[in-house]
Amino acid sequence: MKAGTTWMQHVLAEHPEIYFTPEKEIHYFAQAYIPGELPLATRNRLTRASSYIGIDPRHNTPAGVRARLLWTANYLAEPVDDLWYANLFTFRPSGAYCADFSNLYAHVEKPGWDRIRDMAETLRVIYTMRDPIKRLWSHAKFHAQFVGQAEQIWDWTPESVEAFVRRDFIWKNGEYGAAVRRLRGALPKDELRVYFFENIHRDQRGWLRDIESFLGIAHRDYSDALLGTRVNESVDAPMPEWFAGLFQADVERIVAELREEGLEAPSSWMKSFGSKAA
Repeated sequence: MKAGTTWMQHVLAEHPEIYFTPEKEIHYFAQAYIPGELPLATRNRLTRASSYIGIDPRHNTPAGVRARLLWTANYLAEPVDDLWYANLFTFRPSGAYCADFSNLYAHVEKPGWDRIRDMAETLRVIYTMRDPIKRLWSHAKFHAQFVGQAEQIWDWTPESVEAFVRRDFIWKNGEYGAAVRRLRGALPKDELRVYFFENIHRDQRGWLRDIESFLGIAHRDYSDALLGTRVNESVDAPMPEWFAGLFQADVERIVAELREEGLEAPSSWMKSFGSKAA
């Protein structure tokens, strides 16, 4: 969550060998293989589906609307099982990858990945990590905006923010050391790539070439305008000076855990703490 996957989807959707459904984060395997996760409960799916059924006569085409409505009908079908998931990709071009950008899949254990592999012709997993402090602040703002409480951001105190962001549904997404260990324990090297958000945007074209090679698909030219697109931005609220210090020990621990996995986090991750960084 808030680690650049919306930008990735926006860019990679231009590649003819990668198929995205209208819903970027389907979350099916999270519901199937993570105890307690119910992202596809009926109310959640109805809420999601409501954004796919609108028709704008000025900009839509009959074919595009029909495809979107047919897909939405499949999304609302019952029961939610492996066949339900497969039917979401009915319109996938032959040979194209089925893309499913769910942040929750980082929490799937090995038995779940073994079953996912049995479903897939070819399995490839991409995991991205972003500066924990920037990600945490962005996630907190995004959630406040999502639940209609964006105006309360200006009243947050250190105590209220820390209590909020340490809730499991937010905090676990930044436990990168645990996520990398879990993914590496479940997936062989040829099925997994791990990236730092900052390195991706330092060389976007280089990253895209690496992804295309990883997937075994043709290299493609992407326009500067496409690469420079800013998507899914949360409410514009500057990070308070006190925010980073609340989590310094956590970030230092996470950086150390990644180093134990042979991954050196970008030096910029520690700049939030200034001279107090260890």
